[in-house]
Amino acid sequence: MPKRTDIKKIMMIGSGPIVIGQAAEFDYAGTQACIALKEEGYEVILVNSNPATIMTDTTMADKVYMEPLDLEHVAKIIRHERPDGLLCSLGGQTGLNLGMQLQTKGILDECQVELLGTGYSAISQAEDRQLFKDLCERIGEPVIESDTAHTVEDCLKIANRIGYPIIVRPAFTLGGTGGGFADDDEELRELAKNALKLSPVTQVLIEKSIKGYKEIEFEVMRDKADTAIAICCMENVDPVGIHTGDSIVVAPGQTLTNKEYSMLRAAAIRIIRALKIEGGCNVQFALDPFSFKYYVIEVNPRVSRSSALASKASGFPIARVSAKIACGLRLDEIKLANTSAAFEPSLDYVVCKVPRFPFDKFTKASRVLNTQMKATGEVMSIGRTYEEALLKAMRSLETGLNHVEMKKLKALSDHDLVDLIIECTDERTFALAEAIRRDIPVDYLYELTRIDKFFLDKLENIVKAERELEAHKWDKEVLYKVKRMGFADSYIAEKWETSEKEVAAFRKSAGIIPVYKSIDTCAGEYKGYTPYLYSTYESENESRVEDRKKVIVLGSGPIRIGQGIEFDYSTVHAVWAIKEAGYEAIIINNNPETVSTDYTLSDKLYFEPLTFEDVMNVIELENPEGVIVALGGQTAINLAEDLDNAGVKILGSSSKSIALAEDRDLFAEALNKLGIPMPRGEAVFSVKAGVKAAEEIGYPVLVRPSFVLGGRMMHIVYDRAQLEPILSEAVQLNKKHPVLIDKYILGQECEVDAVSDGREVFIPGIMEHIERAGVHSGDSMSVYPTYSLSEKVRETIVDYTVRIGLELKIIGPFNIQFVVDPSEKVYIIEVNPRSSRTVPFLAKTTGAPIADIATKVMLGSTLEELGYTGVYPRKKRWYVKSPTFSYSKLTGLDAVLSPEMKSTGEAIGYDDTLTRAVYKSLKASGLRVDNYGTVFATIGDSDKAAALPLIKRFYDLGFNIEATEGTAKFLKAHGIRTRVRRKLSQGSEEILESLRKGYVTYVVNTITEGTARQADGAVIRRTAVDNNVPVFTSLDTVRVLLDVLEETTMGVSTIS
Repeated sequence: MPKRTDIKKIMMIGSGPIVIGQAAEFDYAGTQACIALKEEGYEVILVNSNPATIMTDTTMADKVYMEPLDLEHVAKIIRHERPDGLLCSLGGQTGLNLGMQLQTKGILDECQVELLGTGYSAISQAEDRQLFKDLCERIGEPVIESDTAHTVEDCLKIANRIGYPIIVRPAFTLGGTGGGFADDDEELRELAKNALKLSPVTQVLIEKSIKGYKEIEFEVMRDKADTAIAICCMENVDPVGIHTGDSIVVAPGQTLTNKEYSMLRAAAIRIIRALKIEGGCNVQFALDPFSFKYYVIEVNPRVSRSSALASKASGFPIARVSAKIACGLRLDEIKLANTSAAFEPSLDYVVCKVPRFPFDKFTKASRVLNTQMKATGEVMSIGRTYEEALLKAMRSLETGLNHVEMKKLKALSDHDLVDLIIECTDERTFALAEAIRRDIPVDYLYELTRIDKFFLDKLENIVKAERELEAHKWDKEVLYKVKRMGFADSYIAEKWETSEKEVAAFRKSAGIIPVYKSIDTCAGEYKGYTPYLYSTYESENESRVEDRKKVIVLGSGPIRIGQGIEFDYSTVHAVWAIKEAGYEAIIINNNPETVSTDYTLSDKLYFEPLTFEDVMNVIELENPEGVIVALGGQTAINLAEDLDNAGVKILGSSSKSIALAEDRDLFAEALNKLGIPMPRGEAVFSVKAGVKAAEEIGYPVLVRPSFVLGGRMMHIVYDRAQLEPILSEAVQLNKKHPVLIDKYILGQECEVDAVSDGREVFIPGIMEHIERAGVHSGDSMSVYPTYSLSEKVRETIVDYTVRIGLELKIIGPFNIQFVVDPSEKVYIIEVNPRSSRTVPFLAKTTGAPIADIATKVMLGSTLEELGYTGVYPRKKRWYVKSPTFSYSKLTGLDAVLSPEMKSTGEAIGYDDTLTRAVYKSLKASGLRVDNYGTVFATIGDSDKAAALPLIKRFYDLGFNIEATEGTAKFLKAHGIRTRVRRKLSQGSEEILESLRKGYVTYVVNTITEGTARQADGAVIRRTAVDNNVPVFTSLDTVRVLLDVLEETTMGVSTIS
């Protein structure tokens, strides 16, 4: 069955901006699919609104549309392009839902476009809870007792019929959004109301809870000829009840008997055949630990987060093969490295995925894990045992921990520790290890958690090894034993009360060095070498060290707030540039979701933690020409000084240049020498010094730790009472580095990404933020080219950028953030001597390949040789970047813009007019843009005058205005008819009821400066977010929204 020749042009829908539950794995899948389709000679049209992705590079598809992923815009593209086929199963839930909408609205039929791969009927049966239940019953697969409901009353009736506890699962939502457990009518009523609102088809499944069963996943694949294979079996360490994206996952399954494995594999194959899915598919099972009883939980009829993990765990390129199946090829006709795709990988190693949570930034968000996903990213590690894989994963997370040990838990009583284990937060694994250290029996811990004793026994093995390590200091045999179990040198140093350097020297002198194993997907069945490697402490080294010049690129690790897919974009471009320059390109990274960890991208991939020890081990084996740290975000930059001290050649900016940009005093000295102003500031190490500095500088001040990303713990502070608790927390974050206190300047913020070769500086463009200073740059809407800066200001920014780049001796990429005060004085806020999160956006909007240029400069080329000098010609189109937030996934998180970054992703909008570009950008970010309805306003006193003309514009457009008493009185006094809503503090919930019932279209809420955020405002913002009502805490954002509404709203007027 050769590929189809009746189709020539295929359109593919991406997954849009990153949100919790839908992250970089879809850039990896989309990139693979684009390459696969082009290999087969098809014309590929790509639609995706995320500028940070590799898949939206113009080299990936024949045509790239970065338009909003909604029916209106995608239908326009289909009518314009007239593709023969549409592939929507590689764009996550967003792509799948959009493909279904295009089918049901008749647009695909109208334009004679075929839905390729898995068809409409199969998707409907897998996604619609009732249809899926009916299908499973028809083929004899057991499903949990359940029923579908469309109203809260129906939910209550079903729950009382099947009995509590129950689980609520909304149809057609992502990452478990809106789902959860309920133990009684009251809990269910609240949960169901929200779940029905979040389901695009207003449908939920009420299901009997089977909390405590094992959760097993199978990644399976089927072609048109009905050949079906199981690619990977994955076992969730946590039992049913915790979202698989928030659970530690191991592959292959560790606790299944042969009978259980065969039984579930056969069931997964039966289901994929019954659904007639063509391509990859994920089947989730709940398995009773005490019998062979199991239930089918759900099927994802598309490439998913688990598919990316299964691909990296097994080496089987699921998305690539799925794309080829979609264009008619059979599994046996698709060629892989050593065989055809019609084989089932066999793993002779253990893969461990551990989620990365955002609670280090969102300290007030609820940490309790349930069926709603909360992790922003994940790490993967590979070892010969579960212990080794787990410990390697733990130190890959970049949470400041190097082991399954959390010092703060030692202060808890046994009773409090058990409570923490029962509560089931992201810290549970650490709490379990601590409980075992206190000799709390494994059997008791099993009863509390229902985590299989196999995994608890493995934690006990680690604890026993810790004790042995402490009892036998400087013992070679014990050292070898714990290194085989995955212990880090830094952790051993703590136990031996010495330095990591001393432990490493002793280890090497004893001949205890890691070897690297190649991922052999066939477990030796076929001969072949895959340059995809992991470390372990055994005898045979399988890494083939080539006798050629090579460069190592450090990746950016797990996705978290402040460090996302944007850095992987730069890493991938660096690899391409290194290969083009004739070097062997080697990547070290640990994120299974990304394009950079596709082993076919680089010449060699080391899937390893990004710690000094693990990176040095690879460097000592490979002996590269140098290491690039400037593209992997703060992760890689933070290793620069230690690597430099170890004699490693850092390509690009030296560690001295990096430290100069981060050291407040040295940096101020450099700017002073250049005559470039920066806000007055001081670097402090204590609360006392910070209070003194703030009083000397004058409030308000901006407080932030150094050497952090994403504005972590950054605050605008208005008085001493607010400053002291913030400072006491900030000085604890990293005692090696100071806390920076700067004068806060309210002005227009803008930023530049640039490249320096030490002689010249190339500036692709200047971006201007819509929100004024005080909102983190990652959470601001950005516009290119600038829209309000004068020619004089732009020239000053260019002049400062060039002089700073040369003074700091930067070689490679750097980013500068500026603030322009009302008198047009330009201040430097900060300089980052590395690639930034705005590089992909600016590269795509200007057309300048920034990461490529920066890499070639770091390899020794000059900007003149490359043909990129001075300022790049300004584009005539407008480009707007909007942040996307995942507030709905994180209970307790306040939806207010501040100096600390909260966004998880970004979207782009572009057009010939700025207002249209803003409109597209807002739509692409998922914001509802409604032209009529009700605006609820509660405005801080200091913002009332600025807010008045904006509220008046809403009023003139025909919006109803509601406000709290103080704001309403002010608006009425200025001629705006306003309905007064009583405050929560007055004992009324009418504001919240209005939000819950969908009566409010927009919430405009600013906070009074210098006061603690009022509880009322936080509850209103949270309720709005939970009910999908847009919240605006910056009047600058409201201003551009109104520009859009005024342009898109049809006006009315009298005839005269």
